[in-house]
Amino acid sequence: MICCLAGVSSNSIISLQDNEGTVISCSKSLPANTEKTPYTVIIKPTEDAFDVGLLSKLFELVNKQMADTLRLNTLRSEFDERFKILESRISVDNARLVELDKVKQDLSEIRQQLWDRKLSKSSASLNNCLTINDGIKIAQLKADDPLEKYTFTKATTEYLKKPTFNIWQWEPNEMIALLEHMYSELDLINEFRINPITLRRWVLTIQANYRNNPFHNFRHCFCVAQMMYGMLHLCGLNEKLTKEELGILLTACVCHDLDHPGYNNSYQINARTALAIRYSDISPLENHHCAVAFSILNRPETNIFANVSQEVFQRVRQGMTTLILATDMARHGEILETLKRYIEEGFVLDKKEHREQLKIVLIKCCDISNEVRPMNVSEPWVDCLLEEYFTQSDREKEEGLPVAPFMDREKVTKSSAQIGFLKFVLIPMFQTVARIFPIIDEIMVTQLKFALHRYEELQTEEENERKKSSAIIDEAD
Repeated sequence: MICCLAGVSSNSIISLQDNEGTVISCSKSLPANTEKTPYTVIIKPTEDAFDVGLLSKLFELVNKQMADTLRLNTLRSEFDERFKILESRISVDNARLVELDKVKQDLSEIRQQLWDRKLSKSSASLNNCLTINDGIKIAQLKADDPLEKYTFTKATTEYLKKPTFNIWQWEPNEMIALLEHMYSELDLINEFRINPITLRRWVLTIQANYRNNPFHNFRHCFCVAQMMYGMLHLCGLNEKLTKEELGILLTACVCHDLDHPGYNNSYQINARTALAIRYSDISPLENHHCAVAFSILNRPETNIFANVSQEVFQRVRQGMTTLILATDMARHGEILETLKRYIEEGFVLDKKEHREQLKIVLIKCCDISNEVRPMNVSEPWVDCLLEEYFTQSDREKEEGLPVAPFMDREKVTKSSAQIGFLKFVLIPMFQTVARIFPIIDEIMVTQLKFALHRYEELQTEEENERKKSSAIIDEAD
């Protein structure tokens, strides 16, 4: 009220002084105000007073800033906590990825070990074999052990020279004896001075080192060697090539797929297997076949070339290696084009480069020659090959690797698999060789064309069956 009467701010400071200027307090005991001793009311101006409203606003601002700071600290703590959780999850995921890669690699190794163990248990020949450090199985046959003799009729030995030879009707021991007959009939035993015991032990060792794959097995080895033997006789090359060359050709055929794992080069490279790493992705299987072949020949008890000079052995080694490496189908185009060029220039068997190229194409012909044989002989091989292909493609799908369409059980049929192969690979290659040896056109190309026609008919039948099935399903819907 005093401030209001004085017309000053209510925030002004009011004090009471006596006549001597002493500040006195207001209480009930305060003496009365007289004219002689008047009290003086002192009002301190508003400008020097403290503004409570301003202070209140200041406190509100400080409180707000503190609240914001606390909220920011809370958010920061929450962010830090979530970041740590995310960081730990990323670490776990990375660890899982690393672990997954390791698991895939371990599974691949385990599968291979289980497969090898299965083979070692199932192979009857392993009862007579010893597994050595480098993995080569050496047949045990002492020098004084009697050799089991097989006597074949003249009709059989003549039939053996034919491309139509039925390889399915022979037991393993008979195939071994037939291989020995080929070496004998071509006079290779005398040429290389091969000990019969060593030859038998070598062939048994070869047999032991082919795995029990559906296709790439010892019977396929015999099939390829027999086709080479038949083509040599059919084309008269048994008299035109040297015995050393004949020995190299036949032995390369016998060894060309040694220890084949049943999975092709594409799988080896894509799966980064030990073979692919060892041979830097360059024909890993073919290099491995060569390595196994010469690991066997490097042992005195299985070296059928032990009695030849070092110079001859070097030629044998070089020749076999060249031939086996040429069976890599990745090189098919360049190899065939080279022979075609020599033919266009005028093929001369006595020219070294022409002669060598012919031998390379010959082993290629023999390696994939199943369709040259009658359908009842060749068709089971297609089933065997598709079984091996499907096993590989299934494994590739499991491991997330690329799958070739011609190996995928969901995309390929027997007819579709063979039509393209016959039309674009087999027939052109055999027709090229037939330009040098016309007899091949009559005996082999004719059969290939017949097989092509048969598979085209089969494809038509398959398409008709699919249409019928689709029509039945549509009617049901």
